[in-house]
Formats: sequence, structure tokens, C-alpha cells
Amino acid sequence: MTNTGLSAVQVLQRAIELEQEKKYSESLTCYEQGIRLLMQAAKEVPDAKKKEHYKKKIGEYLDRAEALKELSLQHKKQQQHTQIQIPEGDTGYSYSRLFGPYLDASLTSVTIRDPYIRSTGQLYNLQRFCEAVIFGAPNLHAIELLTSCDCNKPREKQKQLEGLEELRFALADCKVAFSYSFSDSLHDRDIRLDNGWTVQIGRGLDYFQRLGGNRFSIGSGDYSLRPCRETTIDIFHTSSLTSTPR
Repeated sequence: MTNTGLSAVQVLQRAIELEQEKKYSESLTCYEQGIRLLMQAAKEVPDAKKKEHYKKKIGEYLDRAEALKELSLQHKKQQQHTQIQIPEGDTGYSYSRLFGPYLDASLTSVTIRDPYIRSTGQLYNLQRFCEAVIFGAPNLHAIELLTSCDCNKPREKQKQLEGLEELRFALADCKVAFSYSFSDSLHDRDIRLDNGWTVQIGRGLDYFQRLGGNRFSIGSGDYSLRPCRETTIDIFHTSSLTSTPR
């Protein structure tokens, strides 16, 4: 077995342990990571029988992950309100982990309201968020952004527009329509999924700490390893609340 295959086994074993502990969100993240590793391992082995074995296992774990996702959604709907407190400097809060349990085949569009999608770092955050949503929602076809811009800084505004346009073209390649608009009075931050879930993050998508100047800094690629800034996250479903917080 290749090193990638061994890593997949370890991650999937952890997924099973977390599932048994009813930690569905963390378990689902491990299943998804393990499946990706299995796919990579299947590409690395030349033997046809081993490839077939990997494909069979991938199918089994995909079915299990899909069932667990549904179980996780039902579990979440039973809770009227979920609040997550992220301490300063803590790790393990990637977009995939936070949003993964609420992404499914019923999700077709996402609306983001965040006044601070301006700088290059904030645009990269948006890109990573879009990747997480695309991975978890196979029928996604639209992402809408409402943000703001600094009209007093034309150079920064131009860079912001260029970045948003590049992201629009990139998402179009994935058959996802991306639109954006600006508001001078926008203050609230929330992300609304058309399957009924709303996620409010105190800092919006920009809740990660800036990394140092080292371009190989741990956390630059895998956001689950990047330290966070202190923030509060509120998650609720429209069907389980009589009134939604604003």
C-alpha cells in the first residue's frame, strides 16, 4: 500500500471513531478527506485489481458520507440555534468544517453579505469558501455577493473589481454563476443557503489570522491549520426558528 493509501486508512478510521462518538460534522470532514486520499491512491497504483479495490472502497465511503451528511442535517435541524465561539489563535475552523454539515444536493444558490471582501487576502478567502461550497453541493449553480468598496481609493477599488471578475470567470468554468454588487450602507454579515440555513459570522469570511512572510507557512493551503481571530458564529435553520436573529 502506498503512503497515500496508508494516510487514507488512518483518516477514515478516525472518521468512523468520530461517527461513533456522534461528532457528525468532524466525522464528515474526515470522510471527505479520506475519500480524496483514496482517489489519489487509486491513481498511484499501476495494478488493475488494486485500482478496482480502491474504486469499490471509494464508492462505499461516498455512500456512507452521503448518509452521514443527511444524518448530520437532521441532527442540526433538531437544534433551534447553534452557536460556535472561536477563541483567538485557535485552529480547526476551515470553511469545509463550518459549512460542510449544511451543504447537500438540495442547495442550489448561496447569498453572501459581507462588507469586507476587498483586499487580496479577503478575495482568497472568498475563493476558498466557494471551493468548499462547490465540493459539498453538487447542484450549486449560483453564488451572489453583496459587499462594499472604498470609492476614495480608486487603485484598491480597481484591484477589487479585477479580483471579483477573475473569480467570476473561474466559477463559470465550474458552471456556477457568480454575481456581485456593492452597498455603501452594508454592515451585517451573513451567508444564506437556499436550503434554509443561515450562517452569521461576526467577522464575516475574514476570521483567519494573517500568516507571516514565509510563503510556505503552514495553513496557507489548508485553512484548518490556520490560526483564527476570535469571533462568534451563529447557525440556524428557517424551519426551526419562529424568529431569526438579525
